[in-house]
Amino acid sequence: MKTEKTLQEIVDCSKRIVFFGGAGVSTESGIPDFRSADGLYNQKYDVPPETMLSHSYFISHTDDFFRFYRDKMLQLEAEPNAAHLKLAELERAGKLDCVITQNIDGLHQKAGSKRVFELHGSVHRNYCMKCRRFYTAEQVRDMTGVPKCSCGGTIKPDVVLYEESLDGSTIEQSVEAIANADTLIIAGTSLTVYPAAGFVRYFRGNYLVLINRDPTPMDASCDLVIHGSVGKVLGEIRV
Repeated sequence: MKTEKTLQEIVDCSKRIVFFGGAGVSTESGIPDFRSADGLYNQKYDVPPETMLSHSYFISHTDDFFRFYRDKMLQLEAEPNAAHLKLAELERAGKLDCVITQNIDGLHQKAGSKRVFELHGSVHRNYCMKCRRFYTAEQVRDMTGVPKCSCGGTIKPDVVLYEESLDGSTIEQSVEAIANADTLIIAGTSLTVYPAAGFVRYFRGNYLVLINRDPTPMDASCDLVIHGSVGKVLGEIRV
């Protein structure tokens, strides 16, 4: 059922907002998304990005994986945009319960958000596959070829590759947050990637809001749909 309330009015009357975001939240920070016309998956490579970002390709073509990963996935110079900053402000004001993100860039934390569930992991966490020693994204970026630990093991980014499962604890906490929210704001996602897209069905609150540049399969089911820039729309909210 559509509401006549504006996004500002919905935020004003909400006490427990959960934000669920995808790649479109970070495009305004200069990080390319995946499925849009100018996204990563529509660029021409000898090997499709979906293949290069798979677990089997990581194991069998580790050097090629890291060449692509450093070039396209490690965007460490990116800064939070208006969307990231507004969400951190909403959390500080006690309006926002948490951010659930499909992104791996760490920009929500960089903006000041404290309660962030990263469904697909983070480029900022990297571990030796042999001894589990931790490495930063900067250390991985600055190594040449396949990053190696001092023990000789290969360092793997703590990101969920194709063929890998999402972290069970992160799923559980995300689903619980959505189930207990009075407002769920979905933004910057095509809602076509599962299992993450299926989390929406656990929402039982008052307002389901969707902010996205393009239409999605969920548009008809939302109380409020805004087609536009995520940063611009969220940035205009008064807290």
